Amino acid sequence: MPSKAILTEKQAIVDALAERLQNAQGGVLVDYRGINVAQDTELRRDLRAENVEYTVVKNTLTRFALDKVGLSGLDEQLNGTTSLATSTEDPLVPLHKLTKFSEKMGDLFTIKGVFIDGKVLQPAEYAELTDLPSRDALYSRVLGTMLAPISSLAVVLNQVVEQKGGAPAAEAAE
Repeated sequence: MPSKAILTEKQAIVDALAERLQNAQGGVLVDYRGINVAQDTELRRDLRAENVEYTVVKNTLTRFALDKVGLSGLDEQLNGTTSLATSTEDPLVPLHKLTKFSEKMGDLFTIKGVFIDGKVLQPAEYAELTDLPSRDALYSRVLGTMLAPISSLAVVLNQVVEQKGGAPAAEAAE
């Protein structure tokens, strides 16, 4: 039986992991068994640039943390090598980045499970989400749609002014 100090240390790890999972908008569990150090470093750099926290996790401690926050639907995925990517900003970023990396690596790097906003997703559900653009891209599209009529009006008014011989001179206005 482990000592009290070891149990306390493991409990602290579970609590920290549970807090991370609770605060995350979305997260992805992956099997990283086939990637080398250079590929892992590249992946970590790419994820860090998007404010995604990516760590290798112990299955048993992760299982306790998942159960603690109500994500026990991922328990059966916790076997073999496991790493966890979470984002507190955009729930789709970890999924997009890791799906892209998984496609590049093939069977060497596979997605085990996904959760978004406290809900465990089935493979068919998160496969659909990989086709969606990120939150920022969606905001850009909406903003572009809203600005299109205003931009068109500005172009039309500018053409009317040019057809009338240009803007009146400042001296004529005085």
